[in-house]
Amino acid sequence: MKNFFFYDPKLLLYGFLIIFFASYGQTFFIALFNDDIKKFYSLTDGEFGLLYALSTTLSSLLLINFAKLIDYIDLRIYSLLVTIGLCIPCLAIYFFPSNVIYLFIIIFALRFFGQGAMTHAGITSMTRYFGKDRGKAISIGNLGGMLGIMFLPLIVVYLNSFFTFRQIWLLSSISLIIFLPILYFTLNNQIERHKKFTDSINQENKKWKTIDVIKNKNFLIYIPITSTFSFIGTGLMFHQIFIFTQKGWTIEMLGTGFIFLGGFSIVGLLFGGPLIDMLNPRKAILFVLLPIFIGILILLTFDNFIFLLIYMSLYGFNLGISSPFTGSLWAELFGLESLGTVKAVFHAIVVLASALSPAVFGYIIDWGFGIGFISIISLAMIIIVTILPITLSRNE
Repeated sequence: MKNFFFYDPKLLLYGFLIIFFASYGQTFFIALFNDDIKKFYSLTDGEFGLLYALSTTLSSLLLINFAKLIDYIDLRIYSLLVTIGLCIPCLAIYFFPSNVIYLFIIIFALRFFGQGAMTHAGITSMTRYFGKDRGKAISIGNLGGMLGIMFLPLIVVYLNSFFTFRQIWLLSSISLIIFLPILYFTLNNQIERHKKFTDSINQENKKWKTIDVIKNKNFLIYIPITSTFSFIGTGLMFHQIFIFTQKGWTIEMLGTGFIFLGGFSIVGLLFGGPLIDMLNPRKAILFVLLPIFIGILILLTFDNFIFLLIYMSLYGFNLGISSPFTGSLWAELFGLESLGTVKAVFHAIVVLASALSPAVFGYIIDWGFGIGFISIISLAMIIIVTILPITLSRNE
């Protein structure tokens, strides 16, 4: 383990930080400002959910061609572009007037550059440059995202006492500007790093094109199980206030729940990274949704506060193990040379899944159904997508 940390500490720091700052484009962070955004832009729950779904869907469609650039341009240039790309919408929330068209563009940019391109840069780099230790490297990178989930809600709650929500987004943009010189420092030896990588890979590895990835049988078999958590998890997170109201839980309880979510996401990372390096990713991926399956069963069955903490802990644990499990799976199935292209398609589908669930769950709520019905649908989805690779892979 000591050799792992000293192999390329700068790149580990890069992965950790870029995924941490990608939090500004994640649903959990944006959802902290839901009420303020709806009031400022005069939107109902349904209208904001629809706008969020449409802007995120557009970002997922455009992400496929943009994200694969990481296979063709210097990582420093790619990282600079996506960091500035996330900084601009954070600034825009402070400076732009209350026009819903501006909001659509802002949400699109937050999701495209934050959830999509920055997360893609961190995970792809960890997977590509750390070889057999890629599972541990992905876990270290995603630790940044988990700490974001754990602490950013608490920071926002504290800052709300002193600043408006627009001023908090301004502070977010300033933090990204401060990140830029650190970004340069962590990647200042990228030319040497990438040359070492290209010299080490098998030159006979197939060069994958986007259309080849989409048509590949292995990709079609495993994409449902690897993207389902994004759909279910985003939907539950986006409508967390509704869920808490139905269960009789308070906002203060939500803050405590996020501490457990963040803490157990770190446990999931620390457990999942080394584990996936020792296991066959194709077999291990079959268990990737087990924690959230148990968590949703608990959400369906119990109302006591202690079960909120158990549910949030299982949600966090699933969040933690998902990335190293899926990252290692794609590396095994498609190799490393075209990993950016493969993961660009994957991230686009994940973003699309996260776009659909707020609207789908929102309409279920509008039709008068509660968290019980949403839980049953989610449990059925998990069972189906877990059975698919078991049955279909037998026919390979």
